[in-house]
Order: sequence, then structure tokens, then C-alpha cells
Amino acid sequence: MEFFDSEGIAHREYAINKEFCVQVLRRLRESVRPKRPEKWRDGDWILHHDNAPAHTSHLVQQLLAKHGTAQLQQPPYSPDLAPSDFFLFPRLKKVLKGHRFEATEDIKRNSTKTPSDIPKEEFAKCFQQWQKRWAKCVAAEGNYVEDN
Repeated sequence: MEFFDSEGIAHREYAINKEFCVQVLRRLRESVRPKRPEKWRDGDWILHHDNAPAHTSHLVQQLLAKHGTAQLQQPPYSPDLAPSDFFLFPRLKKVLKGHRFEATEDIKRNSTKTPSDIPKEEFAKCFQQWQKRWAKCVAAEGNYVEDN
């Protein structure tokens, strides 16, 4: 899981199930505090993740509610609204395509290098696109928008 905002990567970790996802989210909170102190202080950050079962589980939702973490709910069947889907994953796929990896550590190393190399300006552009995509979704009253 890559947690990023308009300034770049805030936290990176691999989550597999809801129990581990809760642990990752706890560590995310601790990563945001020193990396984005103004957002932490002002409570000016919103968590937007996809509808993966681990993310929508009662256990995860309880943790987020307990800490007052604001969430932007992902509409069903709308992967084109998640920055990871339209911005990050295509970049990763381009770099990893056609490579075979012998060990999990090789996959992690190769998949984490690409996001770290993305300039801060590109993350800012991503979030401008994200806002435009959401505006189209709202204007379409939640219906699927073909051309984003």
C-alpha cells in the first residue's frame, strides 16, 4: 500500500488482510505526524482508499472512527477515481512489465523504487486530476463517467 498526497509518498507498507491493515493504518498515523505536521495539527487530511474488503471491514472502520479519520468513500465500480489506480499503478506496471522476480523482497524493492522517483510536482498534478475526476462524478450524480 502506498499512502501519498500532493507532496509525495507519506507511508509505504504491504497489507494483506484486515488485521494487518489496522496495524498499517496505525503506523500511517504515526508517519503522517512527522512528515505532514501541518496536516496532522489541523486535522487536514482525508483517507481515500478503494473498496477492498480489508479497507471496508468493520475492524478498519472502527479504528478510523475511533481516531476521527475523515474518509472519502470510493463509489463502487469506480477505480478511475482512486489516485493509485489512475496515477500510481500504471507507472508501476510500465516499469515492472515483463520482469520475473525470484523473491518477494525483489518485488518489494522494484515496486517501491518507482514511486520514490516521482517528482513532487507530479503528485500535485495527480491531485488536481483527482479533484477534476471527482467533480465529474458529482456532476454525473455518481453515475459512471466514461471519459476522465
